[in-house]
Amino acid sequence: MRRKITEQLMEWKNKGADRLPLILHGARQVGKTYILEEFGSENYKHMVYVNFEQTPALRSLFEGDLSPEKIIRHLETYSGKPIIPGETLIVFDEVQTCERALTSLKYFAETANEFHIAAAGSLLGVALNRQQVSFPVGKVEMKIMYPFDFEEFLWAIGKAELANEIRKAFDTDTPLPGLFHDMALELYRTYLCVGGMPAAVAEYVRSGSLLNISKIHDDILNAYLADMAKYATAGETVKIRTAFDSIPAQLAKDNRKFQYKLLARGARSSHFGVAIDWLSYSGIVSLCRRIEHGRMPPSAYVDLSAFKLYMADTGLLVTKARVPAHTILLGTDDGSDFRGAITENNVAQALAANGYDLHYWESGGVAEVDFVIVRGGEVIPVEAKSFIHSKSKSLGVYVKRYASPYAIRVSARNFGLEGGIKSVPLYAVFAI
Repeated sequence: MRRKITEQLMEWKNKGADRLPLILHGARQVGKTYILEEFGSENYKHMVYVNFEQTPALRSLFEGDLSPEKIIRHLETYSGKPIIPGETLIVFDEVQTCERALTSLKYFAETANEFHIAAAGSLLGVALNRQQVSFPVGKVEMKIMYPFDFEEFLWAIGKAELANEIRKAFDTDTPLPGLFHDMALELYRTYLCVGGMPAAVAEYVRSGSLLNISKIHDDILNAYLADMAKYATAGETVKIRTAFDSIPAQLAKDNRKFQYKLLARGARSSHFGVAIDWLSYSGIVSLCRRIEHGRMPPSAYVDLSAFKLYMADTGLLVTKARVPAHTILLGTDDGSDFRGAITENNVAQALAANGYDLHYWESGGVAEVDFVIVRGGEVIPVEAKSFIHSKSKSLGVYVKRYASPYAIRVSARNFGLEGGIKSVPLYAVFAI
């Protein structure tokens, strides 16, 4: 299935003398291994694949001297394949379990960057947060892989032309024909249930049914829980799981702000800060921090004491919260507060995948804007609504206070631009 990351991998391959070893990271089961193997098989004559988690004995190849010449010789002996610059892709998978392999990338960058090396790791962020890891700062190119966004989902189900029409409408603020708009909304609601994890998307493409999707999601969620036990201390694991399990309840609140009191009586950031960091470093959640002013750069006005936690995949959130699929597929406004949480989570997922840092703005508890992004050098407010919404007091307060050139409202309304507000349908957030 076509993924956007493939274009980035091709750009990396063709960089020539400027190319550094690549590190591809992201949540477990997001498709990192598959995409590297597919990319290697389609764009190189040879591929040497090394999985340090499946075959721990391979770590011994990186003991002692880390000279590229020695490592290449050992890898050729192990794989039985020639390693030729520009013709062979070397893949270090689950590299976080072999810190010496991670360190070796520095030496490849400095003295042997003619070799094409791509490393992948599901819990790389967690590993890098450990003190003993010698990370090759400035010697590698980092890329994050995310779940399928809605555009990639449309490609997977054979609706590439609809995706193209959505992009054209976004660029021109021209409403889609009603037939296409309704079709896109229906497919968007299906996407919310399926989510963007490759195993779930592949099952939906194969069967056209949602019957087995929740089982796939549960398997992935259980794998995350297993990672917590495997890559954290016993005490940390309890706190990580408590914080993770609270996410649906956190998002069900009106303001979505993460509250430690929902975890345990008297809980504070000093008790659960490590757990929040672990979830963020693992790629399981996305952190959205509050800013106090809508000025450039937003990072200068972050309030570190307030944040929201969104699941990295909305389909996993739907299953974790045990939201019945039919309530989403019907698309009717039943007053469900959690429908708004699902919408916000999907917008957060799409914005993060497009490279935006996630922030929200709040003014003394009187007004709040769901997201604030830097787009085209401007600080732009983004509001997310589950259904057609015509007025927004908070968005008006923000625009008036900070003279924003325009605002974005994500809702079930068709494309359009009116009164300085760019209307973006729920299914078109990938185009922002």
